[in-house]
Amino acid sequence: MEEIYFRGKKFMKLLTQEIRNRLPKLGETDNQEDPIVQVKFFCPWNHWTWLAYEFDGEDIFFGFVKGDYDEFGTFALSEMESVRGPIKLGIERDINFTPKPLSQCK
Repeated sequence: MEEIYFRGKKFMKLLTQEIRNRLPKLGETDNQEDPIVQVKFFCPWNHWTWLAYEFDGEDIFFGFVKGDYDEFGTFALSEMESVRGPIKLGIERDINFTPKPLSQCK
């Protein structure tokens, strides 16, 4: 598992080069009825989950967010990397997730 360090603490690397290479650019899946989710992120201390199927190549994902209200939208890698919860937990990537259609992830 790839790791990063933030303020001296070791954390999971949220976006590997392999996943980055698989993600379509923003807007490329607009005409797909059921786009393929390439990566799943989750918050270990609450119910929030981010299902990403597009990426701008820099920082912004587009996908489906399961939270207080489920919605489609953008979310930032940099923001997910900076979030720290109880006992300094960070957002995590589901390392067992395999790409699949969005309809199978909801």
